[in-house]
Amino acid sequence: MNHVAPLQDRFGRRIDYLRLSLTDRCDLRCSYCRPREFDGYAEPDTWLTFDEIERVVAAFSRMGAGRIRLTGGEPLLRNNLVGLVGRLSSLPGIRDLSLSTNATQLAKHAQSLKAAGLARINVSLDSLDRACVRAVSGRDSLDAAMAGIMAGKAAGLTPIKINMVAMRGINEHEIERMAAFCFEHDFILRLIEAMPIGEAGRNTAYLPLDEVRQRLVKRFGLVPSSVELGGGPARYWESADGRGRVGFITPISQHFCATCNRVRLSVDGTLYLCLGQEERYELRPLLRAGVDDAGLDAAIRAAIELKPHSHDFIAAPEKIIRFMSQTGG
Repeated sequence: MNHVAPLQDRFGRRIDYLRLSLTDRCDLRCSYCRPREFDGYAEPDTWLTFDEIERVVAAFSRMGAGRIRLTGGEPLLRNNLVGLVGRLSSLPGIRDLSLSTNATQLAKHAQSLKAAGLARINVSLDSLDRACVRAVSGRDSLDAAMAGIMAGKAAGLTPIKINMVAMRGINEHEIERMAAFCFEHDFILRLIEAMPIGEAGRNTAYLPLDEVRQRLVKRFGLVPSSVELGGGPARYWESADGRGRVGFITPISQHFCATCNRVRLSVDGTLYLCLGQEERYELRPLLRAGVDDAGLDAAIRAAIELKPHSHDFIAAPEKIIRFMSQTGG
C-alpha cells in the first residue's frame, strides 16, 4: 500500500477525528442547542447520501483520521442508521466508530447497532430530575432516555459517557447526584461548559467548571487521571479506587485549541473547521460533480489548511450565528 501522509493543519496539529452529522433534526429541543421556534432545517435532498458519506469517511480514514463519531441533531432519526454503521465499520483504518445520542430512540436499536460494528456511545443527559429534563429539553424524555442508556449498556456499547452541560441556576445543584449515578452504573460523566453558539448558546447560563471540579474533588476524593478515553478534549479525574471517572470539557475557562484534533461535517456536506469560527469548506458540490478519490483527498487537505488557530468564544461571543444543531455535535 502506498504511504499516505496524515492530515495535519498549518499549526502542526494532527487531525485524526471526524464528527459526522447525519441529520439536523432532533426529537428534543434542548435550550442550549437551538431556539424552540426554530424550523430552518436542511432539505433532505441536500443531505449527503450514504454513498457520499462512505466516500468522505474512507478519504479521512486513508489519511489517518480513523476516529469517527456519528452525530446530529439526533442521529437515530436517520433511516437505516444500522446499515450505515455496518458500511463505515468495515472500512479500512476505522479504529473508533462511536455515536452521540439523546438515547430516546436507543432502546430499539442498541443491539443491532452493536452487531453492525458501533463501538460505544455518548449520551446527552443534563438532569435526573423530570421537571428539569422537561424544562431543558422541551419534553418529558427521562424515561425513554434511561431505557435507551440501559439498553446500550446491555448491548455492550461501552464505555458509556454521559454528557451533561453544566448550567448556572438550572442543573448545577444536580452534578453530585449525576456523578454518583454514573459511578454506580460504571458510566463516565463528562461535564461541559456552555458555549455561545447561536442565540440559544448565548442565552445559556454559563458555569465555569473549575468550581464544580473543586466540589467533586471534595465530595468524591477525585484525583487527576492519565487515562485517555476517546481522544477528545476532556480532562479526566477519577475516584481513588479508579472506578469512577469525570471528564471536564472547558472550551471557555481553559480552552484546548492548541491540541484540537477534529473537524465537523454537517448533514449537507459542509466541513466546519472550528466550532467558534466561520471557516468552512463545501464537499457536497464536489461529490455530486463526480470528483475522484485523489481530488477528494486534495479538497479535504485544502479544507484542513483553513482550520484556525483558536475560537473567538470569549473575544466575540456573538460571532457564531448558526446553531449547534446546524453544525453537528
